[in-house]
Amino acid sequence: MAFKRPPLFFSSALLGAVAFAGSAQADEGMWTFDHLPKAALQKSYGFTPDASWVQHVVQSSARLAEGCSASFVSGDGLVMTNHHCANSCLAALSDKDHDYFREGFYTKDLAEERQCPGMELDRLDTMKDVSAPVADATKGKQGAAYSAALQEVESKLTKDCIGGDDTHWRCDMVSLYHGGQTALYRYRRYKDVRIVMAPEQGIAFFGGDPDNFDYPRYDIDLSMLRVYEKGKPVHTPFLQVDPAGPKADELVFTSGNPGRTQRGLPAAALAFQRDVVNPMVIALYSARVGMLWQYGRESAAHAKESENTLFGVQNALKSLSGTQAALQSSDIVARRAKEDAALQSWIDADPARKAAYGQPFREVDKAIALEKDLFARNLALSMVFGGVLDDVITLVEGAHERGMPDAKRHAGFHDAQLGEIESALGAQEPFHSDLETAMFALRLTSLRQTVGADDALVHLALGSDAPDELAARLIKGTGMGDPSARLALWNGGLKAIEASKDPLVMFVRKLYPSYTDLRDKMRDEVSAPLHKAQGDIARVRFAQAKDEGRLDTLSPDATFSPRLSYGTVKGWRKNGVDVAPFTDFAGMYRHATGSEPFALPQRWLDAKTKIDLSTHLDFVSTNDIVGGNSGSPVINRAGKAVGLIFDGNLPSLAGDLYYDISNNRAVATDTSSIIAALRKVYHEDVLADELTSGHR
Repeated sequence: MAFKRPPLFFSSALLGAVAFAGSAQADEGMWTFDHLPKAALQKSYGFTPDASWVQHVVQSSARLAEGCSASFVSGDGLVMTNHHCANSCLAALSDKDHDYFREGFYTKDLAEERQCPGMELDRLDTMKDVSAPVADATKGKQGAAYSAALQEVESKLTKDCIGGDDTHWRCDMVSLYHGGQTALYRYRRYKDVRIVMAPEQGIAFFGGDPDNFDYPRYDIDLSMLRVYEKGKPVHTPFLQVDPAGPKADELVFTSGNPGRTQRGLPAAALAFQRDVVNPMVIALYSARVGMLWQYGRESAAHAKESENTLFGVQNALKSLSGTQAALQSSDIVARRAKEDAALQSWIDADPARKAAYGQPFREVDKAIALEKDLFARNLALSMVFGGVLDDVITLVEGAHERGMPDAKRHAGFHDAQLGEIESALGAQEPFHSDLETAMFALRLTSLRQTVGADDALVHLALGSDAPDELAARLIKGTGMGDPSARLALWNGGLKAIEASKDPLVMFVRKLYPSYTDLRDKMRDEVSAPLHKAQGDIARVRFAQAKDEGRLDTLSPDATFSPRLSYGTVKGWRKNGVDVAPFTDFAGMYRHATGSEPFALPQRWLDAKTKIDLSTHLDFVSTNDIVGGNSGSPVINRAGKAVGLIFDGNLPSLAGDLYYDISNNRAVATDTSSIIAALRKVYHEDVLADELTSGHR
């Protein structure tokens, strides 16, 4: 697994999504655990989560560093998340005799549980508001000086936070309301995560792409992991699983790590995403899907190698396409422009406010105007560094960064973060040279198509070679697929990088000056001004809300950090027809055609007569979720798990932009179906007992 650095092109329009979500309405909001809407919950549902309830949920929830949510569901380190959150683990553990991705993974005892290469699980330990030191450090600074000050204060805060122990702790500086508030989150890190059980892909993703982001659904998108420390299962607080699942109209909560929303982005940034960012990224993803589709049909081996990658790209493409459709078909940009103008008018109406906040929307416009000139090159270059190239750019960049004082390094390379990088570089994952070659060739082709064959960057990358020829030669000659070789370069530092004759290292060294020039320009001239301007906008909204007595109604946009949302188990009306909140096993068998992607695994066909077909399978609720919530537990008032989030419905694809309680629905697997499947289909009674009792 490559170290997950934000791609260069996410520096503004997409990372700007951590802006400001405004005043929440109805069940809207992804709330930080130290700012829950208790008054609204009491008023609407007659329930106020007390301190012990909140602490229980926080300590039982978790996050997979690669981008999913999870929860502890027994006192012996058992973790529940989605099947698709363990896809990379299942693919990495597969071999010529086993396809765990398609066939599932099963164990009889602890000895058979296998470690997932490179997987890290984090559990929130503490939250601290650090807005004041961040504001003091950046006060009066602009551009490169602002970026440098932000790097320096992040270095100090995260280093102090982990206390020299990055093996057990991870600390993230989290920008809420896009700089209106800054928090420091400390997580307990667990790096020995083992797969316990995962069903077949055919039931985890039953219905395939046609049913993806749709409802009714008939999936058990489940995987069970176990966290170890010093060779033994850890003992933590946990959510006990309620085998009965939820009831219609019941109040339920979702504890997870939503990836990003952009409900507070200024109109200029939204328009830029709609008109520039999304069309280009969608085109690149579409080409990638086509290449992977063709690659997988060349042989059974190629199909096995590419299935997880294809699944991920298809899912990302569908999600981004849904957001783009909402941007194009709704009046969200025009409405946001009116809101922006109204806020600026509120600033201008008072001389003190005008002196304090100035013209922040004008600063946003300036930064976006510059990004329009940089975006295509930025996107194309960032896309080159994928697959094994992502490891190599990490090695090269890390060698240069570690040669500087910690306070001067870019985010991601502070001392507090180096352990995470080293773990990822040393992960024992398979290296598929044919797939790496095909993907690298496509990325080089995309570079040439995006910026033009005569561009100096293209000449630097390709020379006189065709993309296919260059990719084949470099991948064939590289040793970077070997984790021991990567770690040797990492430990050797800049001297080892500069002396390396590995063709991929030499290729990345050649591009590195262009990479750093563009990275720094984007950071100093686009990201920093946007961060400052949108932070000012957030502070204006705080001031306005305080003035109007509604400060407690403000919910921050998602930042892939721990959040709690709430709602009720409820269907909706789709195309003039009422959609019931629950599906059941009977509906699943009716939905099965015997042909992919509606073909049930054989063991499910064999178990039909043993299952109570009226058992609830999946359900929908009004909980406010987005990508990153995959694997989140659904929790009832008693603090028990009653479901497992795995998707949203089609209207929820616009959830990045706005929440509509009449249509947006979170889709979850019912815990009653999980217990039934474990007992009746997989004969995993020991695991089912652990879920219901909380102990092995």
